[in-house]
Amino acid sequence: MDSHTIQQNSDEHARFAAYLAALQQVADPDELDLVGRVLTDPDRTMAQSAVLRHLDRRAAGLCTGPSYEGWAQAMTRSVSDRPFLVQRLREWSLFRAITLKLPWEPDDLLASSNWLQLTTTDGTNTEAMEILAAAGRTKRIRGTARTRLNQLRLSKN
Repeated sequence: MDSHTIQQNSDEHARFAAYLAALQQVADPDELDLVGRVLTDPDRTMAQSAVLRHLDRRAAGLCTGPSYEGWAQAMTRSVSDRPFLVQRLREWSLFRAITLKLPWEPDDLLASSNWLQLTTTDGTNTEAMEILAAAGRTKRIRGTARTRLNQLRLSKN
């Protein structure tokens, strides 16, 4: 079922589910086109939510591999008129840098969303954990980072 057929369904919940299914099955060469078509849905919030789930799923799978950079750049161009989606892709790139211990800026992590800060606390980068334990956005983030930092330190001993 294509996105135009999906858009004819008046129930946004059914369209959301259909978009998620289509995005999960899309072949790589057709991904950007499908994302663009989903974003033309009259319910902008629902469409953006479907694409966000897709971006999170794809980025999580590609994040540590060599194809991530090209995918993220192409996807960023594809969603350039959706600031929230562009920001999420930017945060996935920062998460990738932190995870792979590539160059990154502590201020970028501190300025990032709760989502990225909490996602980062699941990792193994002790520098990031120390920063979040000291200055994360919320008590929950700071506490989770302290707990994770302690776990990482114990596992080294």
